[in-house]
Amino acid sequence: MKKQNYKISIIVPVYNSSEYLEQCVDSILLQTYENLELLLIDDESKDQSGEICDRYASEDDRVRVIHQKNAGCTAASLTGLREASGDYYMFIDSDDYVEQDMLTEMSRHLIGQKGEVVCCNHILEKQKQTLPTASSAAPGIYEGAKLKREIKDKLLGNEQRIVPISRCMKLYEKSVFEGNTKYCDTKIRMGEDFNLVFPVLLDCSRMVVMDKAYFYHYRYVETSMAHCYDKDMMDSVNRLENFLRRVIDDKKVENGELLIRKEYCCMLLLVMKNELRNPDRNYMENIQNIFRDAKIRDIVDNTNIIVRGKANRILYCGIKHPNKPIIWILRCIMKLYDNK
Repeated sequence: MKKQNYKISIIVPVYNSSEYLEQCVDSILLQTYENLELLLIDDESKDQSGEICDRYASEDDRVRVIHQKNAGCTAASLTGLREASGDYYMFIDSDDYVEQDMLTEMSRHLIGQKGEVVCCNHILEKQKQTLPTASSAAPGIYEGAKLKREIKDKLLGNEQRIVPISRCMKLYEKSVFEGNTKYCDTKIRMGEDFNLVFPVLLDCSRMVVMDKAYFYHYRYVETSMAHCYDKDMMDSVNRLENFLRRVIDDKKVENGELLIRKEYCCMLLLVMKNELRNPDRNYMENIQNIFRDAKIRDIVDNTNIIVRGKANRILYCGIKHPNKPIIWILRCIMKLYDNK
């Protein structure tokens, strides 16, 4: 099959994103790659997003809209997977946008192999700056023993992901999702992408990490779920731990227990960041209650992880020693970072 003949299904979960949705959809429909369908999954938006979706569907027969009862991003993504009719799938968030030649360039790396995944890079769009962000993995083709050794064995327990475990920035051959959506817990908020993508990457047969390829523009929106305070984040972490145990047991991942403990430590870095954004005046007490918990103390004190980033080293110091001076300093640093 010629590469332009592969049908690509682009899945966009939509919730209250009317401010950015048109830029997102326009960037998809203007792709130089023509054989695509766009699935807009409206998760019961309260703003004008649903109407915008319907307008695009009425103007372009490549667009399909599914309106569903609000159930979260993971549930919307699963709806998109059930409805997709393409040979390959891609996810794009409704407040992001992509370069016009993204699909054309990514499709050049397809060989029609079952279970292949092509990864591009992204540009982080913050309030006052844009930051090109590349995968930690070296550009190239990964298959067989090299794929296992250099990608799959390094997916867990590292401060920086070897490849971003994000739904987005990837082109997936559709069969890689078969049998893996059963692991998804739609109640997970923090790590919802991980919840969907981790088992998929374990099962992929071929991965291409593109060089440069800054096609995806990831918009840092302060009010989005990813960047505002989530009071239920520890619940998500514990749900993710249960999810990991199921996947690792089913797929017989080597050194599974150690990897789970290392990954838990890495997730605690996100928990600390989250709690430092807590607007409650009792944020200090909340942080100390979390990081003095017996289970967390056992995992942190008895698991060795390497933390290289300067900011994360300070965060991890706060996790290991959750005293008031360190927490106060971390709170100030987080405020400065969010205002950049």
